[in-house]
Amino acid sequence: MQSVSQNRQKFPIILTPFSDRNALTAANTSTGFIMIFSSLDLAPEIQRALDECGYGQMTAIQEQAIIPARRGKDILANAQTGTGKTAAFALPVLQQMHDRPKTVVAGSPRALILTPTRELAEQLTETISRYARFMPLTITALFGGVKMSAQEKKIRNGIDIAIATPGRLLEHLDQGSINLSSVEFVVLDEADRMLDMGFITDVQTLLEKTPKKRQTLLFSATISQPVKALAGKLLTNHQLISVAKQNAIADTVEHVAYPVAEHQKAELFVSLLEQHNWFKVLVFTSTRAQADELMTKLKPAKIKAAICHGDKSQGARRRAIADFKADKIQVLVATEVAARGLDIQDLDHVVNFNLPYLPEDYVHRIGRTGRAGNRGQAISFVSREEERALNNIERLIGEPVKRIKVPGYSVGSRDTILNKLSERSRPAKSNKASQTKIEHNKKSKSRKRVKKKKTR
Repeated sequence: MQSVSQNRQKFPIILTPFSDRNALTAANTSTGFIMIFSSLDLAPEIQRALDECGYGQMTAIQEQAIIPARRGKDILANAQTGTGKTAAFALPVLQQMHDRPKTVVAGSPRALILTPTRELAEQLTETISRYARFMPLTITALFGGVKMSAQEKKIRNGIDIAIATPGRLLEHLDQGSINLSSVEFVVLDEADRMLDMGFITDVQTLLEKTPKKRQTLLFSATISQPVKALAGKLLTNHQLISVAKQNAIADTVEHVAYPVAEHQKAELFVSLLEQHNWFKVLVFTSTRAQADELMTKLKPAKIKAAICHGDKSQGARRRAIADFKADKIQVLVATEVAARGLDIQDLDHVVNFNLPYLPEDYVHRIGRTGRAGNRGQAISFVSREEERALNNIERLIGEPVKRIKVPGYSVGSRDTILNKLSERSRPAKSNKASQTKIEHNKKSKSRKRVKKKKTR
């Protein structure tokens, strides 16, 4: 076993004073120093790729996770979206694969990265491929919504890193097209989301097919009790890394809410687009039906928009996201399926057309904006029925959300209306009096009827 001093000699750390840097933000204010990627003594092929990506200083999660992960340590990391966690787990894996090169074997990847959605699988494949562009490695995404035959062909040709959604990977295992017995590295990305989506059994089934002697890195935006329980089952003598408080949000994001009746939300959205000249806007709805309905209402306003949800084919979803990134469309309407994994440059506005059912999902949605030190705005349209959901979000994020009332669209407070209704129903005496009057009226009417009979 190597001593700590030997390890430090193997992985030297160069610290740069704040005064000498050109970076945007300080990564470690407690020491007055920051860490840069060139201090890690990475393989020249990896460092060259990072230079071309423009990577200089490390983020907090990269500082804390890369070195222990590179040494083969199992890790449970709490890192919010947009903090650079992909590099935090990908670079240590790539470096170890470089240090211990092996001939690629058909159908037997060396590294397995599991992720909950197709979009995130594609995003990770694109990003990690940039890090490994000068290395002789093959990286392939395996996800549903597309034909298996093309993926099977890539697996047969040999892949080094498989980035997969649990369901599609299980299908390949059942078909016998992939073998996980040679996996040395396992990464679970967005572990909390996989638990929320019910993938826990699939994940455990898949990892049973991998060797017990492997390195496992588990990254999660929240460290809940289920996540801790999962880590206890899958990790060995792991190191816990946390760079932000649970459910923390970037302080570069401004939160605003517009009280509005449900049936007026689309009209208000179009009005705000025109008034504020918003261009690149990501809109979240809670259901596919709501997304389709919003798209229908945007067409008469001639707003260039596209839609991304589970009923759309993978090709259609890919084109919608690509067009949005390329500024070919103004609005991308999406359901929760796109809440994680989308990395969109210069996204200034995220709109919650409908508030999410879980307050935690609000954090993931708005994580698409305010990234890398840029300013962003999280906008929520809140109907009277959603006010309590907004209160729950405020408690979760630890700050109030500014309400903006627009003439012609504002609705009364749900609590105020309930209080008024309650006050109206309180005075029991008036009800008794009214009953007495009713009885009196009935008697007088009956008397009149009797008189009329007598006259006949």
